[in-house]
Amino acid sequence: MSVDTVKKSSRRRLPVPRPRWILLAVVLVLFAAILLVNGLVQGEFTQDGAVESTNDTGKVPAAALSGGPIIQTDGTTTKTVSAPDNQIVLTFDDGPSPAYTPEILKVLAKYDVPATFFMIGSQISQYPSVVRDVRDAGHEIGIHTFTHPDLSTKNEWRREVEMQETQFALAGATDTTSVIFRPPYSSTVKALDDNTWSVMADMGRRGYLTVVNNLDSRDWEPDTTVADIVEAVTPENDEGAILLFHDGGGNRAKTATALETVIPALQNEGYTFTTVAALTGMDTVNPAASGKDRALGLGLVGAVRFAKGVTVFFAWLLLVLGVLTIARLILVLVLGRRHAKRSRRGPGVWGPPYTEPATVVVPAYNEKEIIADTLRSLVASTHPIRIVLVDDGSTDGTADIADALGYPDVTVLRQPNAGKSAALNNGITHATTEVVVMMDGDTVFEPDTVRLLVQPFADSSVGAVAGNAKVANRTGMVALWQHIEYVVGFSIDRRAYDVMHCMATVPGAIGAFRTQALRQVNGLSDDTLAEDTDLTIAVIRAGWRVVYEEQARAWTEAPSTMSQLWRQRYRWSYGTMQAMWKHRRALLERGAGGRFGRRGLINLALFQTVLPLLSPLIDVFLIYGLLFLNPLQTLAAWFGMLLVQLLSTIYAFRLDKESLRPLWRLPLQQFVYRQLMYLVLIQSVLAALGGIRLGWQKLRRTGGLNALIGQKLPNA
Repeated sequence: MSVDTVKKSSRRRLPVPRPRWILLAVVLVLFAAILLVNGLVQGEFTQDGAVESTNDTGKVPAAALSGGPIIQTDGTTTKTVSAPDNQIVLTFDDGPSPAYTPEILKVLAKYDVPATFFMIGSQISQYPSVVRDVRDAGHEIGIHTFTHPDLSTKNEWRREVEMQETQFALAGATDTTSVIFRPPYSSTVKALDDNTWSVMADMGRRGYLTVVNNLDSRDWEPDTTVADIVEAVTPENDEGAILLFHDGGGNRAKTATALETVIPALQNEGYTFTTVAALTGMDTVNPAASGKDRALGLGLVGAVRFAKGVTVFFAWLLLVLGVLTIARLILVLVLGRRHAKRSRRGPGVWGPPYTEPATVVVPAYNEKEIIADTLRSLVASTHPIRIVLVDDGSTDGTADIADALGYPDVTVLRQPNAGKSAALNNGITHATTEVVVMMDGDTVFEPDTVRLLVQPFADSSVGAVAGNAKVANRTGMVALWQHIEYVVGFSIDRRAYDVMHCMATVPGAIGAFRTQALRQVNGLSDDTLAEDTDLTIAVIRAGWRVVYEEQARAWTEAPSTMSQLWRQRYRWSYGTMQAMWKHRRALLERGAGGRFGRRGLINLALFQTVLPLLSPLIDVFLIYGLLFLNPLQTLAAWFGMLLVQLLSTIYAFRLDKESLRPLWRLPLQQFVYRQLMYLVLIQSVLAALGGIRLGWQKLRRTGGLNALIGQKLPNA
């Protein structure tokens, strides 16, 4: 599609729809919130035992330092409870785990042994069915915070959130709450210090009973063997003990295996297994939750599971799209190479040289700055041509300038403003040649452009030829980004589309059509704002072949400001979607139309619509990866995709014999240009859904393309 596609009516100026940024902002904030929930829930934590205690015990009551592992305190009064001789309380931290908790439950059931599970709220929210299995088996459940932080480093608000959210999660999973608590990274009574005591005192004032341990199995250490675990949890002298194991937080396969040895061994020595409730004289440590807590808990569990589901789905979607993108890139590179080899065989690849005259139709609307350069470039053509300039109601004297040039082979037609499609159709009706070349009024041809462009018509199956549009004003970041985009789009993509017979667009800046094909499809339609895409697809569906001739070059002036670029691409995106919808039935057709539908339309839908629409979410997911996943792996994946893009762009520039100097700006495209393009597409989609009809929009021209491309064109 050409720059001149962007027009507006001189008689009326239809309003451009205001951006629907509120909707976009809501979607992005919601997606970010979902990822944040999942990130907090899935966040990795340091395993128990990794935080060492200090020697500062001045604030720890003597009753706690010399007492048992079950501690009740309100900050001033402290009582403790120990397990009597020959009694064991089995406790498990950091679960539930869908992999290891069920295995541990099987061992406990096998020996009919009760246990106490200190669970993490985030894990409860993810695996509520496992928590219910623990409850249904008659075991106790305690609180181990929501995200497993070191509470001694957190303020009161964070502590309250950690405990309350875990209670909600437990209520949502089991309809119960808990009155027992174990601080993350806690150990035995002997390891109590001022930091851990401040947490226990705070929790005591909140009504919790703190439970630490007597013996640590150290099953969290990677080098611990089953024999080591058995030795670590075997009390001396028939003493009672609270034993610490883990059913989550890492690989706990050896924990269940060790229990198969520990439980019968302790039973053989006369030990029995009990619970915290039994030791403290309580009926239960898991009273029923209130209706409010159950409702909040169900909401929390549902939100966490939804967040996890969305995150997992999007991660898989990114993987699939990434694979498809790489596969597509490889395919277009291979096909682009094949096309380049075909082109090197010379013009004879199409048959005898095509020497018949061609008609060049130039639609123009207020092009006084450039129309003289455009016509001078055409009359310098090395191929016999007849030029028809159609002035579409210009108000700046464009037609008068063309008349004043006095070129004998130029016919100037004037018509009331009716749009580009009508202007082109008017010009086509005045064509008397087999081939019609269409260009924009802001475009300049090289002397050999038309001759090279029409050579494929020596093949009677060819109905249209796309030329190679070049950006002339390669100054400024915005124009250079478009230059890079044009080179990649023409040098690789269009070559591949030619080979695959799925060329979606013959650009308005430079394209040629067989007159018979134009008449067969009834010329250009004003059904869409992308009349060039609409016409190209119609020609393909009529059974004609559309090819690409990279040596036929046209020079055009690209938008030089972000606002101009926005208006241009907004119209292009909107029109392309209209054309896709109009020709949707091509997906089910046979022959050339069906081939295009299942190749070209799917390519447009997937890689030029769906993937760009997901780009804002991909950017948010990148930030999520840096914060909650492995940041090095996330950056490596991002830089890997950027490297692939850079290498393919270098290849495209080499094929088109372009200088590589502008490519240092390519990484910057990821932070400005890319975002602009997907925001344009998003606004176009929202406008389409809202049924808004766009008016013509026109770029402000600066003229002077002769100087920009350094051509010597004949004077009038």
